[in-house]
Amino acid sequence: MTALPWISADEVFAAVDYASAVDALRRHLATGPDPATDPPRSILDQRNGQLLLMPSESADAVGVKVATVAPGNAALGLERIQGIYLLMDARTLTPIALLDGTALTTLRTPAVSAAAASYLAPETIEHLVVFGSGPQAEGHVEAMNAIRPIGRVSIVARHAGRAEDLVDRLTDAGFSAARGTPDAVRDAQLIVCATTARTPLFDGSTVPSDSCTIAVGSHEPDARELDSALMARAQVVVEDLAVALREAGDVLIPRAEGLLSTDSLVPLRDLATGAASVDRMRPRVFKSSGMSWEDLVIAEEVFRARTI
Repeated sequence: MTALPWISADEVFAAVDYASAVDALRRHLATGPDPATDPPRSILDQRNGQLLLMPSESADAVGVKVATVAPGNAALGLERIQGIYLLMDARTLTPIALLDGTALTTLRTPAVSAAAASYLAPETIEHLVVFGSGPQAEGHVEAMNAIRPIGRVSIVARHAGRAEDLVDRLTDAGFSAARGTPDAVRDAQLIVCATTARTPLFDGSTVPSDSCTIAVGSHEPDARELDSALMARAQVVVEDLAVALREAGDVLIPRAEGLLSTDSLVPLRDLATGAASVDRMRPRVFKSSGMSWEDLVIAEEVFRARTI
């Protein structure tokens, strides 16, 4: 058997930028299979973290990501999330490429958020607030800049050193960036939560009505980044109803409190197809748990870009 092509992290990022990734996801949402048909991912608890298996299928390809989440890795100088992606031909199921799964996740997650924000965010973003200082936080700034010009960026993070490092990198990249506090959300048009927090990061009652908040950090029923005050006020958009009701503590906790109804949740696909409209009279929230189809869309885009 011929050795599979290996697409490294650098090659993933060189092949597809955030703007192209967002366009691919929007096309899939508007014309591709309903995300609700995606196979559920398996989350298996391990001694030192979790193992995630994420399969999906499109007209041309089948793929599966094997990812690990190891909270203790930061102390070892390793990434918290690691993984590998196997891409296969849909007709023969023959493997055609292996991709760096960590890079794929770092590209895909901000791109999904930016695709959602392209529908939900105000047209003018004078202030972007990002909670977190890791690769996802940095990727989200770049991805949001691909869909809207960004005025200034506030980084809110527990670790001062990593926050300063991120501010320096963003400044070097041409952004007006500085460290901030949770109160920075008071005048933000766009808020991104990309943390490992298990409790709310800020007071949701202070978020402006014309704003968009993205939450990507949690995929467990008892963990959340957003409080019930914001979820009760907001139009809440999710990748898929079943996934949100199975995994998203940001949704499940206020729902259990009687502050958020299942019927009010809007699937992201409905915005792409025009089946639902954006309510710009109140805050908009996109809660992302991560789905397998998203990885496959970006993996196919990377593979095509490298073979053209």
